[in-house]
This record gives sequence, C-alpha cells and structure tokens, in this order.
Amino acid sequence: MDDLPPLVLDNVGLTLPSAAGPVEILRNLSLTLGKGEQVALVGASGSGKSSLIAVAAGLEQPSSGRVELFGQDLSKLDEDGRAKLRRGRVSLVFQSFHLLPNMTAEENVAAPMEIARKPGAMDHARQWLDRVGLSARARHYPHQLSGGEQQRVALARALAPSPALLFADEPTGNLDSANAKMVADMLFELIDQTGAALLLVTHDTTLAARAQRAVMLRDGRQVEPA
Repeated sequence: MDDLPPLVLDNVGLTLPSAAGPVEILRNLSLTLGKGEQVALVGASGSGKSSLIAVAAGLEQPSSGRVELFGQDLSKLDEDGRAKLRRGRVSLVFQSFHLLPNMTAEENVAAPMEIARKPGAMDHARQWLDRVGLSARARHYPHQLSGGEQQRVALARALAPSPALLFADEPTGNLDSANAKMVADMLFELIDQTGAALLLVTHDTTLAARAQRAVMLRDGRQVEPA
C-alpha cells in the first residue's frame, strides 16, 4: 500500500441542488497525485477548486466517479471510516486559518496529535512552532496573533503529525504580499523536508508555478496544462 499514490480521482463529478435546479460543480475530473508529488489546482473563483479539495479529502461525496485515498475507495467507507483513514495521514490548511480561539498556539498545534493519542504532543508542538519561527508566541491565543502568524500556526498544526498528504486551500489568500511570500516559502520548504504530497488550490499563478505541475480548472472542467 505504501507504493500506491496517495490520491486518485477517476472521472469525478459533483452536482449539487439549488433553488434554480441542479448545478454541476465538477465534471469528469481525473487526477493522480503521486507519493511526495506537489500539484497546484489553478482557476478563477467559482471554477470548482475548493469543491475538488472537499471531494478529494472525503469531506464531500462525489455524484459520479471514484475517489481513492491511499488505495481505499472512499465510496466503500462511511463517515467514520473516512475520518479514520485520514487521521494522521491527511492534513488540511485553509485560507481562513481555522484555529481554535480558546486554545493557545501550542495547544492548537498539539490538538490533532492528542486526538491521535501520540505521546509527547505538546513538546512536538513547541518544536514545530520553533520551525515556523513562532517559539515566542507559543502561549498566545489566535486573537493575539497577526494573520501571517496564525497561518504559520495552522501550517505547523497541519504538518506536525507527519501526514503523507497535505491539502492547502488558498493558504495565502488572506495575507498581504509580504506575509504571503513568507508563508509560501515556509510551505514549500517544509513540504520538501517532510516529503508529504501536496495538493494546492490557488488563483495565484506565481504560487502555482512553485509546484511540480499545475492543473487548471474552468467551470468545473479540467484544462491542462495550466
């Protein structure tokens, strides 16, 4: 199983209901993400990028096609089974940080490791905060951190459990140019160091160019090359 690609999308479609009738969000998308590979999904707002992340991570069920995560067909697993498959192996970083407001930076980073019952979670969290340059902010709460600092905490939280696959959905979208560059540099440096596969959603072609390859989405359809 270790030799299998972390993610395979085979002819995936997603149709969602609306007041005006069914809306096709994704159409006949196929994508394989190899072990340790870095792929960027590029496209305008509304092109289906974030929906594809949700389907690929098993957070949303596709209307058609097949999604395999680490060789497992997600359609054959219930919600608990999908969560168990992701635990410790899949992490996500979002545009809006999604830090828990009542936890300090170190507690936020330690949380997924504590849920997975990994020993030494807090010590490991502090080591990761040091790796993202935030040792001095370990006991600060999210509201005491800048946007760039919050995203660096979110990045540490995502990578501390040593996932095999990281989904990053517009990770620099809420940041000014200086912080966006810092977070992007840190993201690719840490991905290179950890060897995790990366599926990066972005509308920023400069950021996408840093991945090993890019896939463009337009109106829910795949257009290659980006």
